[in-house]
Amino acid sequence: MKAAFYTLGCKVNQYESQAMEELFRRRGYEIVPPAQEADLYIVNSCTVTSSGDKKTRQIVRRLRREHPLAVVALTGCLPQTDPHAAEELPEADLVLGTRERRAVVDAVEEYLTHRQRLVRVLPHEKSEPFEPLEALGDEDHTRAFLKIQDGCTQFCAYCIIPYARGPLRSKELSALREEVAGLAAAGYREVVLTGINLSLYGRELGLRLPDAVEAAASVPGIDRVRIGSLEPELLTDADIARLAAMPQLCGQFHLSLQSGCDATLARMNRHYTTARYREIAGALREKFPGCAITTDVITGFPGETPEEFAETCGFVREMGFAMVHIFPYSERRGTAAASMPDPVPMEERRRRASELAEITAGSARAFYEAQVGTVQMVLIEKKREPDWVRGYTPNYTPVRVRCADDRRGELLPVRITEAGPEGCTGVFAG
Repeated sequence: MKAAFYTLGCKVNQYESQAMEELFRRRGYEIVPPAQEADLYIVNSCTVTSSGDKKTRQIVRRLRREHPLAVVALTGCLPQTDPHAAEELPEADLVLGTRERRAVVDAVEEYLTHRQRLVRVLPHEKSEPFEPLEALGDEDHTRAFLKIQDGCTQFCAYCIIPYARGPLRSKELSALREEVAGLAAAGYREVVLTGINLSLYGRELGLRLPDAVEAAASVPGIDRVRIGSLEPELLTDADIARLAAMPQLCGQFHLSLQSGCDATLARMNRHYTTARYREIAGALREKFPGCAITTDVITGFPGETPEEFAETCGFVREMGFAMVHIFPYSERRGTAAASMPDPVPMEERRRRASELAEITAGSARAFYEAQVGTVQMVLIEKKREPDWVRGYTPNYTPVRVRCADDRRGELLPVRITEAGPEGCTGVFAG
C-alpha cells in the first residue's frame, strides 16, 4: 500500500512527518512523493496563521477530488485547535490531533477495517509525557532534524500554538543520544535540534538547552550541531557561555524578534525589550565571531502606528540581521490579538512588509559580502546541477562550488570568492 505525506509549517512538523513515515514503513507501507498516485494521503497541518488553515483545507479538498478512492487523513495543529475542523472537512476520512502521532498507523488500519469515519482529537493534559518518536532524516540532505521539545507556555497575543501543542515536555538525554547515534550511523554529520519553544528545553527535567547540545555533540560521527528558533529572553549569559564551549555548535542563531518597538512588543505579550534583545545578540556575536543572527518580524500588528513601525525599521537596520522572515499580521481566531482595537488595514500591513524587506535585503547582502576572502568549512549537500555542488557553512551561508564530482556529505574547506543576494560562491581551498 502506498502512502504520501503533505507537510505544512515548521521544522517540528517536518520531523514529525518523517517519524510518521518511518512508522508506516515498518508496517510495510511504501512511502511515495505527494505528487504520485497513492492509496493513502496524510496532511500534517499548520495553524499558525489563518492562511495556513486555508491552505490545509484546500489540500484536503483537492486530494479528495483528485483521488476519490484514496484514504485522506488530516492530522496536526489545525484539528487540535479548531473543534469545527472535522465537520468543516468531511472530505477527510480520518481526523487526528497532535497527540496521536505514534498511533497514526493503527488509526488508518482501523479505518480500513471498518470503513467508518474516525475523528480522534485528544485534549492535552498537564502531566502528559514527551511523545517518543524517531525519524531517520531526509535523504536529500546531509543534516537531520531532531525534535527534542514540545509545548509552549508563553501565550504571545497573536499565537495559537500553546493551545495546539500543550504543556512543556522534553526528550530525555538518554533518548536524545540514542537517536543522534542512529542518525550518525545512517551517515548524517549534522543534526538540527528543534522544538516548539526550544529555549524551554528541559525545564520540567531540571535541564537547560546546553545540556541537549552537549549530549548531541558527544556522539561520535556528528561534526555539527545546529539549533532552531530561540526565544531571546530565555537564553541566559550562562547558557551562551556553555554553548560557546562546544566547537561542534554552528554559529547560526534565529532569535525571534517580532517587533523592534517596545510598545508593540508589550501589546504582543513578548517578554523582553529591544534593549535586552540587543544585549543577547551582542553576547552571541562576541562568543561566536562571524555568526548569523536571523529573526522574524510581524508588520501591522493591531495598534502599530507609523511611528512604531519606524522604530522597528530603525532597530532592524541597527541589528544587521543575516536574514529576516517578514509576515504581515494575520488574525488568528482564538488569540488575544484577534479582538484587539485599532487594526491596521491589510494593504498597509503588506506595504510595511515590502518596505522592511528592502531594508533587510541590504543587510543580508552585507552579511554575505563580509565572508568574501575567508575560508569556511562547507558541508556539501546533494548535487543539484551539472558541474556545481552546493552546501552550507556553519553560519548557514549557502555556498556554490564548481565541481564535477558528487561530494555529498563531505565537510570541505572552501575559500569564498564572491557574494550574491542569496549566498556565496567559492573554490575548494584544500
